[in-house]
Amino acid sequence: MKAVGLLSGGLDSTLAIKLVLEQGIEVAAFNLVTVFCCCTPKHASCSAARTAVRQLGIELKVVNSTEEFLPIVADPKHGHGSGMNPCLDCRILMFRKAHDYMEEIGASFLVTGEVLGQRPMSQRRDAIRLIEKESGLGGYIVRPLSAQHFEPTVPEREGWIDRERLLAIDGRSRREQIALAESLDLTDYPCPAGGCLLTDRVFAARVRDLLDHEGCLRLPDVTLLKIGRHFRLSSEAKAVVGRDEAENEDLRTHAREGDAVLELADIAGPLTLVRGRADARELRLAAAVTARYSKARLLPRASVVCRTIGGADDVGLTVAPAADAGLADLRIGGSAAEAGT
Repeated sequence: MKAVGLLSGGLDSTLAIKLVLEQGIEVAAFNLVTVFCCCTPKHASCSAARTAVRQLGIELKVVNSTEEFLPIVADPKHGHGSGMNPCLDCRILMFRKAHDYMEEIGASFLVTGEVLGQRPMSQRRDAIRLIEKESGLGGYIVRPLSAQHFEPTVPEREGWIDRERLLAIDGRSRREQIALAESLDLTDYPCPAGGCLLTDRVFAARVRDLLDHEGCLRLPDVTLLKIGRHFRLSSEAKAVVGRDEAENEDLRTHAREGDAVLELADIAGPLTLVRGRADARELRLAAAVTARYSKARLLPRASVVCRTIGGADDVGLTVAPAADAGLADLRIGGSAAEAGT
C-alpha cells in the first residue's frame, strides 16, 4: 500500500506521515512551493521539508506552482484571510497537484497533517469539506492527527490503515504534537508552524499596493517585494531601498531597462531602485530617501548619483535627507514608528 503525504516540513505534517509509516505503509512526500514560502530559498525546494524527509527516510517530490498561484493570489475564488493569503484556494491547488502525483506513482490515498480547528481559515470543518470536494479527493484524505473527529475515510473503512491507531487532536495548541514528537524521536522541525509571507502584514500591504497600481502579479515584481524598504513615490513609481550590502547587490541584479538606480556619490549607503515612470521631482524624492538611510542623514545636504538603466548619462542630485515624518506617508505597509528604521 502506498500513500502520498503532504509535507510542509512543519511539525504536524511530519508527525502525520510518521504515524502512517509506523503502520508499515509506504509514503512518498509531496511539497508544493511558491515564491511566498518563508522557508524556501530561491523558490527551489523547502529547506524544512528536506530536513523532515531525512528524518523520515522517505523520498520528496517538490512542485513549484508560483506562476499558477499568482492569479489566485490576485483574485481568489474563496477570498483572502487577514492578509493577502488565499488559504482555501491555496489548499485546493495543493491537493489537486498532490492528486496528480498520486496517479503518477500509483498511490491509493493522501495523508495530511491537518488538525481540526487549528487554522481559522482552512481547518474549520466546513472549510475542510470544501477543500476535499473541490480537489476531487473526497473520501481519500486521511488526517492521522484528527481522524477520530471525522467520519472514516475509504482507506480506514477498507482496512488499508488502522483507524484505532489514529488520533483525536483538535484546537490551536501544539502541546500534544510536541509530546508525540518526543515519543517518536522527531526532534528537528525547523518550521513548526509553517510560514507564508502572504500572512505578514507588511508584505501583504506590498502585494496589495502592487495589485492596486499594476493590476496583476508578475513574478519579477513579486520577487522584488521581498527585498528592502518600499516607498510609494506616485501612482506610477515606487522606490525600493536596500537595507544592507547583500540587499544592495540583490537590487542591482533586479534592475531592468527603464529603472533608475540611485547611490550616494561619496558616502557609503544604500542602493535605491526606482521602478515605474518617475519625473524629476520623484527622483529627487527618491534621492532624499536614499540619503536618509545613510550617514548623510546627519548632514544638511547630500550628493546622490542617479543612473537610468538603458538611458542617458548619470545625473547628480543634491538633496536634503528625507525627514522621518514624511517617510511615514510614503512607506508601503509600514507604520510611522517603522518609517525611520
